[in-house]
Amino acid sequence: MRCLALLSAALWHSSRIAVAIAPPRSDAIVLHTRQHTAKPTAAIPIDGGSLALSARGGAATATDQEIASAVRKTILVVAAACAFGVGVGVTRGRETAMEFFAGYLVEQSLSVDNLFVFILLFEYFKVPPSMQGRALKWGIIGAVLMRGVMILVGVELVQRFRSVTLVFAGILLASAVKLLTEGDHDDDMGENGLVALSRKMLRSVSYYDGDRFFTTTRDGLRAATPLLLCVVCIELSDFVFAVDSIPAVLAISKDPFIVYSSNIFAIAALRSLYQVLAAAIEGLPYLRPAVALILGFVGVKMLAEYFHVHIPTATSLAVIIAILGGGVALSLALPPPKKR
Repeated sequence: MRCLALLSAALWHSSRIAVAIAPPRSDAIVLHTRQHTAKPTAAIPIDGGSLALSARGGAATATDQEIASAVRKTILVVAAACAFGVGVGVTRGRETAMEFFAGYLVEQSLSVDNLFVFILLFEYFKVPPSMQGRALKWGIIGAVLMRGVMILVGVELVQRFRSVTLVFAGILLASAVKLLTEGDHDDDMGENGLVALSRKMLRSVSYYDGDRFFTTTRDGLRAATPLLLCVVCIELSDFVFAVDSIPAVLAISKDPFIVYSSNIFAIAALRSLYQVLAAAIEGLPYLRPAVALILGFVGVKMLAEYFHVHIPTATSLAVIIAILGGGVALSLALPPPKKR
């Protein structure tokens, strides 16, 4: 229950920060509602920062009520994860339960870095707020399926080839160093390799067709809308993040049930957690360094286990909670100066 109290408090403070710092948007995002027989009007390439226009406009930022609703949904998912962990403890023992809670906290903290990329993707593709939930939903469904396969492969590799542990530990330590040294994500998503790959994979147009993933061009060809390109980029980015997160939880437990369930509960909270943290992310400057330290810790733990040095699960759980809680507390105690 301590992890529930910690995360609930962090979410509540994050929601207050979000309300306080969310900047008003003057650039109204507008969509055209295309009829099946009509051609899109004023279809302007989004690379230049514009969209196809219609009579309906006005994209407001998340209201206090929407943020409060997202906080409640996130707390419910966290509470469900804690209840599941208690059930694991009752049915499979205290040690297994602690493995689940440690794995869940690792996965949930690492998912914060996913949110940075989601924010940049939504800004680059100019995804209207009303469609961001749809993009996240399909991105999460794909992530659940893809991670299931990757976890089975990862567990099998670790169990069959002991040297793979060193490879995974190296990936985690390299990722920790990168997070600590690279600073903020690059805002220029136009140069991002995942975006370029998605455009090569799919014939696409530069305008939205309602909330559809595909549209028909003037030449009668079927093409992907920017909404589908955004979903594809979300899936590709999750694959990249899974390369870090799956070895991280494998450092906690080699049980496929624990590894997969901790991943699923962390992913389940992404949609509502995005709404909570999207506007508040600038107000939590020490959260990413905390995530980097967690990556470094689990990398060292995996490296130690290769050399037969066992770090108890209870110790791992305490360290993860301390680092994550410290990052949030430090961000709240020493907020960044407001931008003018």
